[in-house]
Amino acid sequence: MPSSQHVYEVRPRRDHRGVDLISDALPFGSLWYTKPDDAIEYAKFRSRSCDAVIRVYDVAGNVIETRENAGDFKEW
Repeated sequence: MPSSQHVYEVRPRRDHRGVDLISDALPFGSLWYTKPDDAIEYAKFRSRSCDAVIRVYDVAGNVIETRENAGDFKEW
């Protein structure tokens, strides 16, 4: 069975109140967080059964960090 890969983006909010976690894997498309680390941890949690790429952007829209999370849930 081929594994799916989720792509998450952590972007600063325009109102300067934290960050948005954006992905089509999320039920509502995006979530608001006060700290980027919290958004990254949630993305890792949501993608625990499949591979994921998490990209963190700065205010100018440049990628400042990329994390790849290999799903650790294995089927027996």
